[in-house]
Amino acid sequence: STMNNIAEGFGRHSNKEFIRFLDISQSSGREVKSMLYVFEDLSYLESDEILSIHNQVDKTIALTMGMIKHLRNNPR
Repeated sequence: STMNNIAEGFGRHSNKEFIRFLDISQSSGREVKSMLYVFEDLSYLESDEILSIHNQVDKTIALTMGMIKHLRNNPR
């Protein structure tokens, strides 16, 4: 899961390793978005629920990408 990838990466000893796990995390978010399209096609969720989840995932991806950018600009 996204949270587990971030937690695992945070315990690493370098920004490079942490960035790798953050990248996996944002990729997982994109997988969630893909599954939401399937849910919508199969009518598993209401459209407003799907839109809400899409928005939450988009925010999470944006925050994760922001963290990646910060870490790349501030190597340790």
